[in-house]
Amino acid sequence: MIAIAVSPYLDGNFSPVKAEMTVNNLPVIGKLPPDLCGMFVRNGPNPQFTPLGRYNWIDGDGMLHEIQISNGKAAYRNRYVQTRGFKMEQKAGRAIWTGLLEPPQLNNPPNNLFGPFKNTANTSVVWHAGRLLALWEGGEPYEIDLPDLNTIGPYTYNGQLTSAFTAHPKIDPITGEMMFFGYSLLQPPYLRYSVVSAAGKILQTVPIDLPIGVMMHDFAITENYTIFLDLPLTFRVERLQRREPAYMFEPNSSSRVGILPRYGDNSNIRWFDIPTCYVVHTLNAYEIGEEVVLLGCRANDAKALNVPTQTKLNNSQEDKPSLYRWRFNLRKGVVKSETIDDWSSEFPTLNQQWVGRQNRYGYTAKMASDQTPMFTFDGLLKYDFTKGYSQLHEFGSNRYGGEAVFVPRPDSVEEDDGWLLTLIYDSAKKSSELIVVNAQDVTEEPVARILLPQRIPYGFHGIWIPQGF
Repeated sequence: MIAIAVSPYLDGNFSPVKAEMTVNNLPVIGKLPPDLCGMFVRNGPNPQFTPLGRYNWIDGDGMLHEIQISNGKAAYRNRYVQTRGFKMEQKAGRAIWTGLLEPPQLNNPPNNLFGPFKNTANTSVVWHAGRLLALWEGGEPYEIDLPDLNTIGPYTYNGQLTSAFTAHPKIDPITGEMMFFGYSLLQPPYLRYSVVSAAGKILQTVPIDLPIGVMMHDFAITENYTIFLDLPLTFRVERLQRREPAYMFEPNSSSRVGILPRYGDNSNIRWFDIPTCYVVHTLNAYEIGEEVVLLGCRANDAKALNVPTQTKLNNSQEDKPSLYRWRFNLRKGVVKSETIDDWSSEFPTLNQQWVGRQNRYGYTAKMASDQTPMFTFDGLLKYDFTKGYSQLHEFGSNRYGGEAVFVPRPDSVEEDDGWLLTLIYDSAKKSSELIVVNAQDVTEEPVARILLPQRIPYGFHGIWIPQGF
């Protein structure tokens, strides 16, 4: 029998909520902008039963939280993503699968098209070709009905899907194409890369050679290239056999970045070696002349994911991630890099109309220095990459948030003309709210605060879907 372990991700505002509800006419402090109309939808882990074994934040069942805003009013709805694994455990009345920190349970009934782990669909959401998909990088997407958030079922592009689906697909705002990848931990090809048309048809899937399976959580695109991060957070069966963690960061293994023409394959990917690091999330990438520029939150190891490091790192730098810039010269084959900011931060984002193009502004969630686990945030940072400065929006005493979603003002011209939306938890009041921040001056107080009818646990990634979808 597997013992139940105590986890910090089952405590405080990481702990799950049980109620699924729909509540209209939410209280609003301030005034919602009249042209802010649409739906904020955020995904996150919310285990329906007491977990088995060692529980990590990324293991819980997916739960979607939706705040619908129209004509200055707001409504709230939350629903579980009812995956195959969720339904099997619901029927059994208990947890059946352990999480990613435990060995795969090969004797459990199949629930995931692309691996032995439970597909929780708990990490992110994407809106493309008229469909909302809930995503978890180890399996297939799940289609979600709007606005009710009911789970329609697994989505495999009419059987075209041949790999797991990243939690961070990238949509080209000009062509409407969506790029995604899927990685394998146990057998080659360890990476498959796909391009989806604006109409929602998979145009190509190609294998990319990697020496071993790695946890590749995010990637990036430019106008002409797709960028992969082959970083040494590895999965090795032999460690399991020695009763060691299967996932481990290996600082003595290589770190490299692959740059591939958008419609290319393994024969024309170019790899650039970089100093050992781990990048959970990228902010953006773009081209300037003969260079490809990549922005992301870089750390010395994968400590932020609660994953052990194989050996102690020989440096005194704090292991928290911070915003970083790499420049890859495609003609000379050289890499230059620099730290953009010393603030520890993660969950980078931008105006999605600038994905793959040179962006002036970017936003991250500032990590609280006195809180654990590491993914606890006490503010938002806005970066102006042209003028080289940043602004800080502080959530306030005992208030913690997460990723901000940028919502452009309708018919806006300026890149930062819009709002930042993020969920806030007040640990003193034990209550949650959605705040709306003026993206052109984040130092201001929120223009509006939507008070929510229940506590919303910390989660991962969200999107904005404009009204009239």
